Amino acid sequence: MVTRQLPQVGELLELMQFKKPDLNLKRRRLESALTIDDLRLIAKRRTPKAAFDYTDGAAEGELSLARARQAFRDIEFHPDVLRPAANVDTSTTILGGPSALPFGIAPTGFTRLMQTEGESAGAGAAAAAGIPFTLSTLGTTSIEDVKAATVREPRGPIPGRNWFQLYVMRDRDISYGLVERAAKAGFDTLQFTVDTPIAGARLRDKRNGFSIPPQLTVGTIVNAIPRPWWWIDFLTTPKLEFASLSTTGGTVGELLNAAMDPTISYDDLDVIRSMWPGKLVVKGVQNVEDSTRLIDAGVDGIILSNHGGRQLDRAPIPFHLLPHVVREVGKDATVMVDTGIMNGADIVASVALGAKFTLIGRAYLYGLMAGGRAGVDRTIEILRTEIERTMALLGVSHLDELEPRHVTQLARLVPVSASTAQAAAALDA
Repeated sequence: MVTRQLPQVGELLELMQFKKPDLNLKRRRLESALTIDDLRLIAKRRTPKAAFDYTDGAAEGELSLARARQAFRDIEFHPDVLRPAANVDTSTTILGGPSALPFGIAPTGFTRLMQTEGESAGAGAAAAAGIPFTLSTLGTTSIEDVKAATVREPRGPIPGRNWFQLYVMRDRDISYGLVERAAKAGFDTLQFTVDTPIAGARLRDKRNGFSIPPQLTVGTIVNAIPRPWWWIDFLTTPKLEFASLSTTGGTVGELLNAAMDPTISYDDLDVIRSMWPGKLVVKGVQNVEDSTRLIDAGVDGIILSNHGGRQLDRAPIPFHLLPHVVREVGKDATVMVDTGIMNGADIVASVALGAKFTLIGRAYLYGLMAGGRAGVDRTIEILRTEIERTMALLGVSHLDELEPRHVTQLARLVPVSASTAQAAAALDA
């Protein structure tokens, strides 16, 4: 029998230690986010529907994005036991320079429309964390201002780096001028993007009437009423401008179609390579054959990407493609991957299967919309914690110790073989 007694005040006080209330609403909001999905929910509450859907959505039925995220969920880790990993080192070397983490921030367009601090917040947070930040051709902060945001951060043991993502436009002189400006500003890597000859069908944007500048309708006004802070920020900060476009007007798809050139080829790649003094990678690679050809052509790296599912719906899943490409091009080639990353474990799995580096896009924007610069810091902090915890639980102290044996990609979407298709046709007959 348990002996009963009256509660002792001293013991109660030890058990009932109340947390000191935090009067900083932004900090309290961001600290409540334990995952990138949590940041997404906060971002959705705080951002008008059209701007949020531009970030959150993808092309047509959004199958490519859903499949990419599902592919990361459909993995099985294989930890080693009795392998001490008390001091996990997440640093790596990518494209000739250091990074404190095995991921950087991907290029995103129209970013200040999501939250007015925009690319400056992303570049500053990346610099503080010692990881690369990529500015998009369709970014809303100039090359020079992004560089300034990086330089303003205190220089840590691993400095921040700037990369530039290039669309080759119909007016080649615009693209060439951007290459020269990025080189002059000290950007060290150029991402030559090849998956956007024309704009994908982003149906959420069409349904929302999302355009540059924003169109005010009864629906957008009603949606904005519970989000006055967004409109106050938008209306009391400098005019939305683009890194490259001198004229705007129309939906995002119309702007892309007016600017992009579906005739780009290897000749354009050669021209850009002759102009660019730094590292050159090709972004948007989606099959083994192109991967092999590009590596053989001497580019410094490739990024397996389907543009976050925003271009060709039902495009290949980059994470599924990764081990096949690495097997063909060799483990020494610089193969990177993006699309669908929502957890640090996704990044660890990618590295284990041969990726030298990864890039995050929506995850960064969810943090930006949830809390500006502090929200981007929180995104990086969440992913860092998840990476470190996953590595420690796998018994891995350094990224170099990750191997394909640590991960199994579980099958959900299995290609139909020719023999299977023929058998099915025979049964139908």
